[in-house]
Amino acid sequence: MTVVDFEKQPRGPDPFEPWKGQQSKFETRLPWDSMRPFNLKLFGNCLLALVFVSSAFARSGQLDVLAPSTQILVVTTSDWNSVEGSLERYDRSQSTRSWKKVGGPITVVVGKTGLAWGAGFAPSNDTSVRATSDPVKKEGDGKAPAGIFRLSSAFGYAGQAQPGWRMPYISLTPTVECVDDTASKSYNRIVDNRTVAPDWNSSERMLRPDELYRWGLVVDHNADPVTPGSGSCIFMHIWRGPGRGTVGCTAMPQDKLELVLAWLDPAKKPLLVQVPLPQYESLKKRWNLPALPGSAHR
Repeated sequence: MTVVDFEKQPRGPDPFEPWKGQQSKFETRLPWDSMRPFNLKLFGNCLLALVFVSSAFARSGQLDVLAPSTQILVVTTSDWNSVEGSLERYDRSQSTRSWKKVGGPITVVVGKTGLAWGAGFAPSNDTSVRATSDPVKKEGDGKAPAGIFRLSSAFGYAGQAQPGWRMPYISLTPTVECVDDTASKSYNRIVDNRTVAPDWNSSERMLRPDELYRWGLVVDHNADPVTPGSGSCIFMHIWRGPGRGTVGCTAMPQDKLELVLAWLDPAKKPLLVQVPLPQYESLKKRWNLPALPGSAHR
């Protein structure tokens, strides 16, 4: 999902702004031609250690795809076809520390036909990750995407986000649309049709007549690069009720979504991990995922 062409939308502070343009106080220039043999030997030993650790990870099949993040949402369902699932929150103080569970589980619903592998932050087309019989996300299939995805922006009907929310925020107006026409250059993009010349025949008006998008969160599925036909307009939003699946999003009660939105912090690079429980358990070691409550392998 890509958000483009918005004017005067309150986005919230850039968490990295205070460091932009500043030289780190730890940055130094090393005079290589004057380094002592001891220092060169130490450097060589460190390089060998790095190569050894990298090789060990490669042999073990581990891939620390969560390394950039210190905040994740984990959604699991019982199998590929299940509509109901559970959401857990985890955070850690830094990327090398263990994940800690935050709060209790949240009941969610996913696509009305379940889950299917999507295009996200971590590759899911590897045969060690995706079985040939596993479903793959397509436009209009009624499935929510499985995989690991960045969470980029919040949105809602209000002119600004709730006090204390930190995610960049999109205020939805009658001209804001999400394009699902696979022939459009704006496919899988949220656009304001006042600033983008429409070349699409199909889109979703984000300012709905119901409450589903009163608050929401953009899931960056099929975002970089965008592949036409691989699914579009994937969000986390307010549900219609228990057991009532979506057309491809993940939904929950309004108060629970507000809890999640108040907790998320863009500086922690939040991610969504969403897979059926059997796949989660099989990928836990490979992706360095946290052990879920009740897991036999905690």
